Amino acid sequence: MNITVFCSAADLDDRYTAPARDFARALGAHGHTLVWGGSHAGLMGVLADEAKAAGAKLVGISVEMLRHKAYRGADELITAADLPERKTLLFQRADAIVVLVGGLGTLDEVTEVLELKKHGLHDKPVVLLDTDGFYDGMRTQLERMESEGFLPRPVRELVRFAADGEEALRYAEGGV
Repeated sequence: MNITVFCSAADLDDRYTAPARDFARALGAHGHTLVWGGSHAGLMGVLADEAKAAGAKLVGISVEMLRHKAYRGADELITAADLPERKTLLFQRADAIVVLVGGLGTLDEVTEVLELKKHGLHDKPVVLLDTDGFYDGMRTQLERMESEGFLPRPVRELVRFAADGEEALRYAEGGV
């Protein structure tokens, strides 16, 4: 499978990098391809290094303005003209989407993917690896949207929340 991962390019402490490493090792061990933002920086670099060491193929999709941070060891590296094009390419290459911790860019990516899924424009698994309760607020907001009638589908049909990398991968592979 091509598993697209949205995550931060920031340098983060071990409480965030350790679960990302576990996920990346599992992804590689299961023979999947990592499709990600193509950066060597921060959590993106940690993810790519660990996935590659575990035998995963790497497909990086960088963006022109961040070309200087492109991961040199990718099996395939694509440079998009801008962030919207990169987001489209990341989505198109995905069989499943896993979201690790991240900032506004990650939030933008996951909300667009969920909006498309809400409208039935795709049925790819979307999984948030809820490291250290990072996505608790998002889960609460989505549940409120569901309970108050803002979502035409149950939250559980749109996105799964995983406690660790193995569970995230299981959901991405279509497991329950």
